[in-house]
Amino acid sequence: MTIGMGLLAIGAGLAIGLAGLGTGIAQSRIGAAGAGAIAEKPEVTGLMIVLVAIPETVVILGFVISAIILFMLR
Repeated sequence: MTIGMGLLAIGAGLAIGLAGLGTGIAQSRIGAAGAGAIAEKPEVTGLMIVLVAIPETVVILGFVISAIILFMLR
């Protein structure tokens, strides 16, 4: 294993790890605000579900980038 391959592996780990961390922070804030909004107006439940799901796309993108980087190792 060369240093370049090691750096690719570190990059893949950072891609998924930082994407997950950022998504977790975003979802915690959106979820807290969503719980308050639903308590006041129950009809916004569907909207809050969508808003909580949107940050998940960042994790999916991080996973795809990580997979592409790992396939470069072969």
